[in-house]
Amino acid sequence: MITQKTKYALKSLMALGALEPGTALTIEEVAQRSGAPKRFLEHILLDLRKSGYLGAKRGRAGGYFLIREPAKVSLGELLQQIDGPIAPLPCLSRRAYQRCEDCDDEQSCQLRRVFGEVFYSYLLLIESLTLQDLLKDSVMAGKTFGTGTP
Repeated sequence: MITQKTKYALKSLMALGALEPGTALTIEEVAQRSGAPKRFLEHILLDLRKSGYLGAKRGRAGGYFLIREPAKVSLGELLQQIDGPIAPLPCLSRRAYQRCEDCDDEQSCQLRRVFGEVFYSYLLLIESLTLQDLLKDSVMAGKTFGTGTP
């Protein structure tokens, strides 16, 4: 299950990804378009900026803007960036591997085998999806994300 923080981050990226290149939104505008509370967004947008997803500019037309093309923003990478390891068992994590304390033999562990198969399928799917897929789906549903109009 993804966290509320990740949902806010994804909705914010969708709001910014739906803009014309070079256009920026203030935190207030991102909050309004994404439905995320402003007080949470300040930390989320700062983290996304530090991680290389967003840029920021000061001044009258300032705000946050997407610095990566939506097609190059991997949902799998983003989930791991925000929430950390996404593996169902610590022994299946690629970035935060830990041997399970109660496991005598990983090679014969049925839990690891079954959950590993499920997790591998999940990884293949989630790592193939991008922010562009989320934006495309919102346009296909007859709406431009965040505006509420067809």
